[in-house]
Amino acid sequence: MPLKRECLVLLVLSWVNCLRAQDENRVMFSLGTFQNVSVPVNGTVQAVVSRIPADVSFLTLQFHTHHHNVTLSYTLIPLYGFSVTAADAGLLSNLTPSQTTVSWFLRTPDGSSVAGVGVILPYSSTDPVPGACNQEFPLEIDPNIYVQYNLFETTITFAPANIGYGRGESPPPCDVDMGSSTRWRLVYEVYQYFLPEGDLSEQSLISNMEKVANVQNVQDNSRKVMSLSSHDRTQFSFSSLPGQGVIFSVIVRDPVLNTSASYIPVHTYACSFNSTLDGCNDLGRVSTKVFFTVLGLAGLFVCFVGHRFFKCELFCMGFGFMAFVFFILITRTTQLDYDIRLALTALMGVVGGVAMVMSWWRFGSVMACVLVVGLILGFFISSIVFFTPLGDLAIFHNDVVFWVVFACIMVVVPLFFIRWPREGNIITCGVVGAYTVVLAVNAYTYTSLSYITLDVLKRFLNDNFSRAFISVPLQDVDFIMITVWVVLGVSGIVVQLYREKSRPFFPPSPYVMWKQERERRKTNVLDPSHHKPSLSARILGRIRQLTQRTEPAGETTPLLL
Repeated sequence: MPLKRECLVLLVLSWVNCLRAQDENRVMFSLGTFQNVSVPVNGTVQAVVSRIPADVSFLTLQFHTHHHNVTLSYTLIPLYGFSVTAADAGLLSNLTPSQTTVSWFLRTPDGSSVAGVGVILPYSSTDPVPGACNQEFPLEIDPNIYVQYNLFETTITFAPANIGYGRGESPPPCDVDMGSSTRWRLVYEVYQYFLPEGDLSEQSLISNMEKVANVQNVQDNSRKVMSLSSHDRTQFSFSSLPGQGVIFSVIVRDPVLNTSASYIPVHTYACSFNSTLDGCNDLGRVSTKVFFTVLGLAGLFVCFVGHRFFKCELFCMGFGFMAFVFFILITRTTQLDYDIRLALTALMGVVGGVAMVMSWWRFGSVMACVLVVGLILGFFISSIVFFTPLGDLAIFHNDVVFWVVFACIMVVVPLFFIRWPREGNIITCGVVGAYTVVLAVNAYTYTSLSYITLDVLKRFLNDNFSRAFISVPLQDVDFIMITVWVVLGVSGIVVQLYREKSRPFFPPSPYVMWKQERERRKTNVLDPSHHKPSLSARILGRIRQLTQRTEPAGETTPLLL
């Protein structure tokens, strides 16, 4: 009997512990309220919502983590077609007529622990159903937004929605009819929300994710990028911003019933937190920092005294021009490591700078050099134009239109240099030189101003980049850098105009001056240098003195008479 009692007690204790563990791994949600959830190691958490009102037709559960994947499932054991795995995962559940409670299951695919935040949103029978006409992804109804990124672009994809229907009703067919009473009347809106610049923390993501969880919050806090009809493709590309957090949201609207619903928002930093090389926490390479630090110092020199030291300015402009062109060529034609490409780019930039200085030294054509400088300023002004919202116009997603307009702006600017060459050269020194300081700062801390030229470089390097939307955030650090840029540029231009107002427009070419001096010596017989032996004659004479031994002349003292 004592043995049986001990066994009975052990069974009761184990049953109590099991119930306690189930309670610990069960999280009760309230509709529309965010809930912090921690998934234990090798554990499964059950998300439960109860007391669902009768007018709710379907629910969406969304769960967000910083960068770890989590698996949401309709069943305790995840099955294909009944679960989804992502850092921003969501499920949609249709309700039966008498259903008041719904549960889902959360776990990690690798069995590790993870913490995140979730929310359950209710929708009525008149609201459109996100992802209900899915034909591409495993889930039957998939309200998720799928994101992929590379160095150049970030692409989002989502499944089409369907019009709403009540509890227990059959969903309307997706592709049988295209009339106004079908899902083809629905419209979609894509939104962007930028996280604070340079802030990669989990706390920042979670607090800002709550600002874009539902339809009203998305409209109030996010930037609308585009609207599209049900006939348009549900895939879009945006310019990648490594290290800059972005949350993408999609709202589907029913214009007939004036209702709407939100897809599961998704975030990306366009970089990996799990990579040991070039991860989100180590975006700046040492080689990049060295390259742009030297470039920024040279640009600061050119900004204030570039015209005064004309040869140095020509070297810097030739360096930038040749380095930009060569980096494009070597990147498109080879698979070399980034550091090797950057070193070769710097080497070819030096060659380009020396070539530009030597062309001016030998031929003395100031106007040809100034026109090259004008093309650099034209390229820069054209890049600024397309950095504005003008660059996101649909017409400029066509490569032919974009490059024709870009080239026209770039070529028009040097025409003003023909009339005002010195002023144009000084303006270029101030504007471009100050911008290199911005690029040098960007090597150490993120600023969106670097994408003025980087977006054009991406378009040169990637044939598919033309379809990407290039909007970037302008936050506090960007306005500070704009102020620094303007102050440096204006100060450099004013200082150089003041210093050069009483000087010749451009310094003369040393080679041309040497030729003129040589001709003057040949024709001016009164010049003592006219009777001076040539350089070759002086060298030969010196060699003879060193190689021939002088003979003694005998008695050199005078005889006394």
